[in-house]
Amino acid sequence: MQVLGSRKGLTPAVQNYTMVNVSDNSGAKEAMIISVFGYRGALRRVPYANVGDLVMVSVRKGTPDVRKQKFKAVVIRQRMPFRRPDGTWISFDDNAVVIVNPDGTAKGTEIRGPVAREAAERWPKVASLATLIV
Repeated sequence: MQVLGSRKGLTPAVQNYTMVNVSDNSGAKEAMIISVFGYRGALRRVPYANVGDLVMVSVRKGTPDVRKQKFKAVVIRQRMPFRRPDGTWISFDDNAVVIVNPDGTAKGTEIRGPVAREAAERWPKVASLATLIV
């Protein structure tokens, strides 16, 4: 069973209406986050997600068969620096997601670029496609 939603104490990184890159070869190039699964916050507070969280995205750029459609996705990179339990801080050059099927497997067959260790630990099927885990 996957634990959904943002973990308490982490800095808000990507929120609703954030444009993100799609790092797999599913046909999508750029998407917009439209909701965060499992987010529980205050009334009218904008939901946010961190690395490893499950989000719903709307594809904005890509092949015609995936454009203007909604998919579930996992955040694998974020620009906002975040702190790991060992005290190190990490950030990436872009915000990126991987589109996943309802069962948690990636829609594409490869992932371009690095994947955060936090996302790889929560989503082992996504980690098996990653070429680099940071």
